[in-house]
Amino acid sequence: MVTKKFKPTSAGRRSKQVVDYSKLSKARPEKSLTLTLTRNSGRNSSGQITVRHRSGGVKRLYRVVDYRRIKDGIPATVAGIEYDPHRTSFIALLSYADGAKSYILAPDKLAAGDIVVSGNDVDIKVGNCLPLERIPVGTVVHNVELVSGKGGQLARSAGCYVTLVAKNNGYAVLKLPSGEVRQVNIACRATVGQVGNSEYRNTKLGKAGVSRWLGLRPQVRGAVMNPCDHPHGGGEGKAPVGRYAPMTPWGKPALGLKTRKGRKNSSRFILNSRKKS
Repeated sequence: MVTKKFKPTSAGRRSKQVVDYSKLSKARPEKSLTLTLTRNSGRNSSGQITVRHRSGGVKRLYRVVDYRRIKDGIPATVAGIEYDPHRTSFIALLSYADGAKSYILAPDKLAAGDIVVSGNDVDIKVGNCLPLERIPVGTVVHNVELVSGKGGQLARSAGCYVTLVAKNNGYAVLKLPSGEVRQVNIACRATVGQVGNSEYRNTKLGKAGVSRWLGLRPQVRGAVMNPCDHPHGGGEGKAPVGRYAPMTPWGKPALGLKTRKGRKNSSRFILNSRKKS
């Protein structure tokens, strides 16, 4: 996919840059694989706002994506590559030989009419899903499982991929997009190839209204608020923070404070952290 620019006929179009969707399927999403989601606008079950700057947005159906790929040995034909409003990557509609249908993340270079299959003894081909122990070292994969049978959790956004670096002692060593190097059980599955729509990172919304379509509300700087609303607020004219560190609206340090509680069990599988020490 390539990005598309517009003639500067308005201020909103002058800097707008979007992915060219002309090659995607024009068909309606598969009805049996869609759900209607209730929008909560950042509120919890009690009606309290737990995530700020969320509201509105256009109505959209949720596409159920198959991250597990457990229909082994049954070839599936790619019926089309479709747009998904809930994720940055495209999705591919698969029609299995037994009549079943499912959505998967569309890898780069996968096209309508291609045949994909999952299982233990399948070819190393873009779109095929198989355990890491069957994948050669150096292969680029995505939708990688952290727990065998749970479904892919790593490298699922547009343009992401994981490189299989080594295999030893029943574990596969993976290099993640963040630079982190971690171990995963060799029985975990992964899909060959890189997630498509890698040009997504080059998109530019062009105007504030597009953010509202996405369900994002405006954010106001704390420095222009009143002291009762934010620790940075108050003062005559432009005023410094006035504290030893930038603060959140609730008085917690906003930079450098570790918020992760305890040491997670999965941390022992991280060989090189993505964070610079």
